[in-house]
Amino acid sequence: MKTLKYAVGIIIAVFALVAIFSFMILSKDENKVVNINYSIEQVWELPKELKEVSGIAWLKDGKIASVQDEEGIIFIYHLEKRKIVDEINFAEEGDYEGIAINDDDAYVLRSDGTIFEILDFRGSNKSTNNFDTGFSAKNNMETLEIDKKDNNLIIAPKDRDRTKDFKGLYQISINSRKTEAIPKIKINMNDAAFKNKKRQKLYNSFNPSDMAIHPKTGEYYVLEGINPKLMILNKSGAIKKIYELDKKSFAQPEGITFGADGTLYISNEAGDNAANIMEISLK
Repeated sequence: MKTLKYAVGIIIAVFALVAIFSFMILSKDENKVVNINYSIEQVWELPKELKEVSGIAWLKDGKIASVQDEEGIIFIYHLEKRKIVDEINFAEEGDYEGIAINDDDAYVLRSDGTIFEILDFRGSNKSTNNFDTGFSAKNNMETLEIDKKDNNLIIAPKDRDRTKDFKGLYQISINSRKTEAIPKIKINMNDAAFKNKKRQKLYNSFNPSDMAIHPKTGEYYVLEGINPKLMILNKSGAIKKIYELDKKSFAQPEGITFGADGTLYISNEAGDNAANIMEISLK
């Protein structure tokens, strides 16, 4: 009888292990993590200069432009060479959180809501201007993206918006530099997707750290770093899906961008391990 119970116990243990590994599998490639909802295809460990990496943006020549929390520098990271190949100074030290690229021009968002426009940022005629967005440090601004279709920048507050009921994606015309008073898209904090956040203040149910527009579908991919997750919104702003991200892999996801072919990249500030950029495939 004891032998039978022992055998049954082994069988149950085997099934439990199978269930665990069906949820998350580490492949022979130590850089690849396969999750039931996504897989990490590649990882680029970033140098100490980008320990506090915040925003990232794809460049047409296969490099990634990035900023970090403490310095007014745009770092150009070469994915194939796995190193920084250029550094572009644009301002004094500050809390820089988001970056967007519009052809030869770069835009960098500081957490107090100021946007720095660096014209011809990689050329010999570089010039820098800045303008206000109408938001301030109390909103804790981190999200910046460019909608090339409409020639607008898009920003979003990480903390409280102008009301506690939603987090808005606000448009800024590149030509006028004026922030529209009404957001293009409202992420409803009363949405059923946030019902498991009952103990949090309503406006803290979702705290955007960055966003990117999919180059093929036009959908909005909004990242959160506090409780790592990725939210996909359709073109009208409805929540299509939310991916919960494993904290062991995503220590503090702060930046997101797409390659021209739709390849998804997410950057993480340093946690227990070095800061990194990951190539992600969603399922």
